[in-house]
Formats: sequence, C-alpha cells, structure tokens
Amino acid sequence: MPTVPKDTVSPLLRRIGARVKHLREERGWSQTRLATRSGVNRVYLSGIERGIRNFTILHLAKLARALKIKAGALLDD
Repeated sequence: MPTVPKDTVSPLLRRIGARVKHLREERGWSQTRLATRSGVNRVYLSGIERGIRNFTILHLAKLARALKIKAGALLDD
C-alpha cells in the first residue's frame, strides 16, 4: 500500500487513524501490542494512525477485531 503524499492527505484517513490511536491508547496498548494482536505490521500501523496510509478494508477489519469493536465504529465520528 502506498503512502499518501502529504499535500493530499485525506481528512477521512486522518480521522480513522486518530480513532485507531485513541482506542489503542484508551486500552493502554503500545503500537507493537496492537500490531501483534491484529496482524498488521507496526510500521504500517503507525502510518495508519498518522493518516498517511491508504489502507484496505481488510486492515480495518483486522484492527477492529483486535480492538474488539465493529469495523464501522472506526468510521464513526
């Protein structure tokens, strides 16, 4: 998956990334812990949280499963 050029970072990707980070931190988890639990590479997860990775729905599902929430919850404001 490519990194999104900084001048075209999507507000949607930023919001989802911020939501993932918030939920991870709320649980007291490191990026490494969420990466291990979800099967998403830690460096890739960092890019998702920063809103610079245009990730797939499969990544979204893996993260939601690891966080024990519905995937749609990551899309909610």
